[in-house]
Amino acid sequence: MAGLELAALRCRFGEHVALDDLSFTVPDGQVVGFLGPNGAGKTTTMRAIFDLAPATGTITWRGARVDEALRRRFGYMPEERGLYPTMRLGDQVRYLGRLHGMSERDAAAATDRWLERLGLGARGGSRVDELSHGNQQRAQLAAALVHDPELAVLDEPLAGLDPTGIDEVGAVLAERAAAGYGVLFSSHQLDQVESLCQAVTIIDHGRVVASGAVEDLVTAGERRLSVRVEEDREGRFAAGLAGVRVSEASGGAVRLVLEPTVDLDSVLDAARRAGHVREFSLQRRRLSEVFREAVA
Repeated sequence: MAGLELAALRCRFGEHVALDDLSFTVPDGQVVGFLGPNGAGKTTTMRAIFDLAPATGTITWRGARVDEALRRRFGYMPEERGLYPTMRLGDQVRYLGRLHGMSERDAAAATDRWLERLGLGARGGSRVDELSHGNQQRAQLAAALVHDPELAVLDEPLAGLDPTGIDEVGAVLAERAAAGYGVLFSSHQLDQVESLCQAVTIIDHGRVVASGAVEDLVTAGERRLSVRVEEDREGRFAAGLAGVRVSEASGGAVRLVLEPTVDLDSVLDAARRAGHVREFSLQRRRLSEVFREAVA
């Protein structure tokens, strides 16, 4: 059974339709990427899970209708800063743990553990507004996870992090899923989403436009071919080939999208006529390509 299930969510703000019959699931033990262009409805959906947006429809957790008691078992990291800027970091995370029903002893131990895990062990006595942008992101994640939630809902947790921070946060999300918890997070960093997530849901204008396992999405659709011709770095050789289009040219290689009827030998022959062929290989779709095609 799916951990979190959202069914037929609808939400309007005046004349603006934010969510339009939105449905998807976040299974236990998976990291699910939640993608969409700006204004697609991602943040509204996340707020609806916590009853912070006026949505209709049903939201269930392990088969039970989500209510206030169940929400206390979730963790939420909003995109905007949600911590008190002048409060000491350790005091704040500990306080939030207490709000979730933890004992003083358990909240203190969990705070120390999460600050250490996220590289903030030496900053527990610092005010939040004394932390760098990246460390504030880490602090927000610690606040969302201090009570060991069964589901983590994270809005842009990778924003503002350097590559080391992205790796560390990614490892935490993978650990949560491996322990059987559900993780839903939004991000515009699609390369990271592809490497971290087992599944993704892509929405646009409040509707799901693509959803499924990452492996299924990137292996479906038209064939992709990467070709590097020493004398033709822009892929001009492909311009006259029926059923072939250049999707991008970068670093001297061109990425071609092929219709099913295209014969690979004909493409190779055209590339050879253009110069010395240094690369000619079939590729998976990138998640960024899945995204662009879904919201086109």
